[in-house]
Amino acid sequence: MSERLKRTLQILLQLDDSPHRIALSFAIGVAIAFSPFLGIHTGLALAIAWALGLSRAAMLIGAYVNNPWTIAPMYTAGTLLGCYLLGVSPEGLSQIEWKFHHGHAFYEAMFETLRPYVLPFALGNSILGLVAAVAAYFALRSVLERRRQAEARP
Repeated sequence: MSERLKRTLQILLQLDDSPHRIALSFAIGVAIAFSPFLGIHTGLALAIAWALGLSRAAMLIGAYVNNPWTIAPMYTAGTLLGCYLLGVSPEGLSQIEWKFHHGHAFYEAMFETLRPYVLPFALGNSILGLVAAVAAYFALRSVLERRRQAEARP
């Protein structure tokens, strides 16, 4: 396990709240990480944590599951799932030209190429986010409860 992952887990283990509330905060953050609302994950996590009175730290850690190293595999998996569920061929995804062109023509071409994948992207990533959030909730709650039981023993 990487040092960064160990430190992140230590933060979650040391939060002063119930295992349910910490796990719920983290799980909502994980759902946000898969959210198709790219670019507003941090603000969304903070707003939801504030509105629901949940742990900002746990929710942000969950939201940061989506980072520069994980974004491409997460969003690709979600888009492919959405394509499968909606019967949209994913063949066009491999035809996207990712050349570093600039200007209006580039953005028009990109928009036209990606348009058929907007709904599969949104649906697939929303479903993956829900599944990942449920799994994250139960996994973290179990870890937190076992840790607290172990600490309570003499």
